[in-house]
Amino acid sequence: MSDKAQAQITGYLPDERPPIGKLLLFALQQILVMFPATVLVALLTGFHISTTIFASGLATICFILVTGRKIPLYYGSSFSYIAAICSITAATYGVTAPDELIRMAQFGIVLSGLVSIAAGLIIKFFGQKLIDKVLPATITGPIALTIGISLAVAALNNAAGGDAATAAGTVANASWAIALITLVATVLFSVYLKGTASQLPIFFGIVVGYVIAAIVSLTTDIKIIDFAAIGSAKILAVPHFTLPLPNWAAAAAILPIAIATIPESTAHLYQLDIYVNDLAKKKGSSKLYKIADKLGLNLIGDGLGDIISGAIGGPAGTNYGENLSTMAITRNFSTPVLMAAAIITMIIAFSGTLSAAVASIPACVIGGISIYLFGVIGAQGVAIMIEKKVDLFDARNLAVIATVLIIGVGGSFINGGMIPVFGIQLPAIATAAVVGIVMNLILSIGKKTEG
Repeated sequence: MSDKAQAQITGYLPDERPPIGKLLLFALQQILVMFPATVLVALLTGFHISTTIFASGLATICFILVTGRKIPLYYGSSFSYIAAICSITAATYGVTAPDELIRMAQFGIVLSGLVSIAAGLIIKFFGQKLIDKVLPATITGPIALTIGISLAVAALNNAAGGDAATAAGTVANASWAIALITLVATVLFSVYLKGTASQLPIFFGIVVGYVIAAIVSLTTDIKIIDFAAIGSAKILAVPHFTLPLPNWAAAAAILPIAIATIPESTAHLYQLDIYVNDLAKKKGSSKLYKIADKLGLNLIGDGLGDIISGAIGGPAGTNYGENLSTMAITRNFSTPVLMAAAIITMIIAFSGTLSAAVASIPACVIGGISIYLFGVIGAQGVAIMIEKKVDLFDARNLAVIATVLIIGVGGSFINGGMIPVFGIQLPAIATAAVVGIVMNLILSIGKKTEG
């Protein structure tokens, strides 16, 4: 690539820090992307919203520090654990569960963190060859693709206005219009903006959507934004922290999910490796970012995040695909940006007004953004298989990929993402990953290792 072409590449690698003004803008963009999903997990599981937000920021800082600031990923509340946690908290949407039940779930979450740490230590001890054998691209690629596709319903439901759409058809119509405007604006920003502005398409898209929603809310009877909630929120609100309460039933319900989510975390790491090194190459850097080799460290960081979150009253989490997609779209993988985002998130958790302001972003605006972001998550799964040169004409590879996709995608669209099998409920994506791993190992018996 010519020097002129390299000079036109705008982006930040993990060890690069933008100027303070840009850093804060980039950090705010990352917060806006992760905030809705993190809050939604709290609403679904009965956990305290402010505590969940604070735990997300604190766990992210600890993750980045324990991984030596070499893995720029944001830790957020995981959807994979929702069913297991709800079996403990008996949560009703939007209603905070009793502290005793939350504390029981916290115990299971803390132990699930120990499982991730143990897996990370095993990987560090036995090396990358073990991962290449157990979690090849024929599994991590389809898992990433499945995650993106499985989120399609959530994106379109939000675009239609979410629960508000059931109130009246006019709400749904207005929501769809705002969602489409947000989507088109974000795509145009990501494609045509240059320089620093090209790294803020998600932020600008949300601003456009929010402004349109505000105009509709203030000039018509269609109330897309609840401004009263912002005005009535307390300026200072200390999060409600709780300590874990030992309960082995909770541990039994939550622990298996930690094992099954390892392929998801692996897929995210491989995606990150591909995009970071692609940016480094385009910028003319001779440095090789060996992020994929740090899977053991990544899992240890994930486990530490679960322990920290569970210890203070937050749900289990993982590195967020939404934030990873944002980084891929904006070519901004700066670790200092994520550190700043985490710190600002913790500050927001102590401000009822700020939390309410961010939470007031309408579902339709988030839906418009999500159509793009979730699609990118799926596309990254394809990128993994291309990068790893997966032979799609090989019968073994096709068998594993097909099985993972159908179980993961099909299961995500029935019974709330839980597959009813032999009288039990199995989480779709986690089940797809486990079945894929077992099938791949069985079909690999007797197969010669390629040079």
